[in-house]
Amino acid sequence: MGKLTVRALRAVLVVVLTGTVFVQALMAWALVSGNDPEDGSLPLTALRVLTVLGIGTVQVALVCVWRLVTMVRRGTVFSHAAFRYVDGIIGAIVAAALVWFTVTAVNAPGQRDDPGVTLIMGGIGVAILGVALIVLVLRMLLAQAVARDVEAAQMQAELDEVI
Repeated sequence: MGKLTVRALRAVLVVVLTGTVFVQALMAWALVSGNDPEDGSLPLTALRVLTVLGIGTVQVALVCVWRLVTMVRRGTVFSHAAFRYVDGIIGAIVAAALVWFTVTAVNAPGQRDDPGVTLIMGGIGVAILGVALIVLVLRMLLAQAVARDVEAAQMQAELDEVI
């Protein structure tokens, strides 16, 4: 991975992380201050809490991606230490899906006239879980690469002994 690519990715991660912290702070301020009274159409307090939690899942994934990019840059990504960060990403995606399903449930009573919206939102939740499954498959590929790397190191050590 080139230096320019790593710098660009890190810049994007910093911008997104900064934006998410800003939005979380605004949501927390709205919850604590009580300046925005609910008009009765949606339970805004619940949605604000879910927004803060959902943004937290994004932040966990961003930090894990940052750590993986650091490992790629150092050439240590094909190690068992990388699994911790990949597992963190998978967990964050699953948590995001659960938060989304909760948002769907909170929003559903307001959609009695048009239940298709609830079905679409449920489909989006399933798609989010699909992303977690894709990352799980990529984790399995990483496991195979780590195993091959260990095997190659052992073969190189045996070859060094013979020579």
